[in-house]
Amino acid sequence: MDFNEEIKRRRTFAIISHPDAGKTTLTEKLLLFGGAIHVAGAVKSNKIKKTATSDFMEIERQRGISVATSVMGFEYNGVKINILDTPGHQDFAEDTFRTLTAVDSVIVVIDAAKGVEAQTEKLMKVCRMRNTPVIVFINKIDREGKDPFDLLDEIERQLQIHVHPLSWPVGMGQRLQGVYNIFDHKMYYFSGNDKTKAEEPQEFKDLNDPEFERKMGRNAQILRDNLELIEGVYPDFDQNLYREAKIAPVFFGSALYNFGVQELLESFIRIAPSPQPSQTIEREVKPEEEKFTGFVFKIHANMDPNHRDRIAFVKVCSGKFLRNTNYYHVQLDRQLKFSSPTAFMAQKTSVVEEAYPGDIVGLHDTGNFKIGDTLTEGEKIHFKGLPSFSPELFRYIENDDPMKAKQLAKGIDQLMDEGVAQLFTMTMNGRKVIGTVGALQFEVIEYRLLHEYNAKCRYENISMYKACWVKPNDQMEWEDFKRRKFKAMAKDKWGRDVYLAESAYELQMSQEKFKGLEFYFTSEFE
Repeated sequence: MDFNEEIKRRRTFAIISHPDAGKTTLTEKLLLFGGAIHVAGAVKSNKIKKTATSDFMEIERQRGISVATSVMGFEYNGVKINILDTPGHQDFAEDTFRTLTAVDSVIVVIDAAKGVEAQTEKLMKVCRMRNTPVIVFINKIDREGKDPFDLLDEIERQLQIHVHPLSWPVGMGQRLQGVYNIFDHKMYYFSGNDKTKAEEPQEFKDLNDPEFERKMGRNAQILRDNLELIEGVYPDFDQNLYREAKIAPVFFGSALYNFGVQELLESFIRIAPSPQPSQTIEREVKPEEEKFTGFVFKIHANMDPNHRDRIAFVKVCSGKFLRNTNYYHVQLDRQLKFSSPTAFMAQKTSVVEEAYPGDIVGLHDTGNFKIGDTLTEGEKIHFKGLPSFSPELFRYIENDDPMKAKQLAKGIDQLMDEGVAQLFTMTMNGRKVIGTVGALQFEVIEYRLLHEYNAKCRYENISMYKACWVKPNDQMEWEDFKRRKFKAMAKDKWGRDVYLAESAYELQMSQEKFKGLEFYFTSEFE
């Protein structure tokens, strides 16, 4: 298969949602259809408690939530699919925001009973900013939920995107009979006895067919009326409008019972975009270019705690990535060679000889990478859109076991490289401050330090409002500012100056008084 064909057959997407909408369950079922796993991690009974394939960190298994993005790849009908399963919990939103820079499209999962929730709105805002094509999967139709038309109105209103249903439920909850695939004119019946799989679909292009009437009863007329209404309200589906992020196709199903998932997958591989151009500060990078380029969008420490390994996740943007080949690390200004680049199936990895645009490659890292770093064949380019956001919660972090100072320092250093929380060192006294966007992060850091690095930490409260990076345009004013705000000045992990304002009022006064300085709330401001 030639290079361009390899690019065209790739689909790289993220699954995003509010916590508990069924995102990880949907990921598992997609993997099941792809033959990547053979038994799902969903809880089938109280006796068998299997955990989700994509939740591989111990704390994820204990809490039943995803706290880190998982990367999984598989083949389906000749298409290479790369799924990034993201955390839904708002305390881990930063990991999700950065993951969205590495995908070409997104599937948003919405709970049929709860509708659009706050975190989904925030994530959708990022998709709109980046013009990322979106497919909506309305999950849990095996339970009682909102009226499908009400759900569509809610999605249009709250997610600010036009929708187009490509499948439609017949009944819901106890009354669920099946899903009609508008895209393919097929009726999928929900099997009442064995809820883990649907019956074989029967194609009904003519919904006035007596057999269809016999099988559906009075629901046949209800479906016909609904489809007539859909035709009147929603214009014909236009794939180009979907790829331009102007409309979102909507599918209905139940990930837990494998229902509606295969239709979603089949339609997705037909309509979703293959790898798209990426934007750098210097120019646009097209996937078809001969020379390899890629960027690090995520770093994960201790994928395998037994080996203390650290993996940098690299999105291949152009050219072909080859094992044991020298590549130029732009930020370090040096050549690096990778002997065992890996492809992912959650925490299972396999060494890859080559990777194409759209693929995600794991590179074993000894501290050379940070989020946003670029690899090329020599060209100096810098990919955009991978900032660290200003934290909103702060605590001093202290060593709770004097015998383990080395382990604690190493643990903090590696966990901060993941970019989920940030470390600031106070200029005045050298004390370490952890800043996060959510309270749950502090628990995760403490847990991982103890279980992965055998180091105990304790936190002390600190009164702070906001961290902001400062760009000095006037050197004299900058020196005056640092002198006056000496107690509030710190350095981030990369040695950049950060001002830790105690209150909104203090920050506002500083901005008004020091006009020659610029205050930024993300680290990406060069």
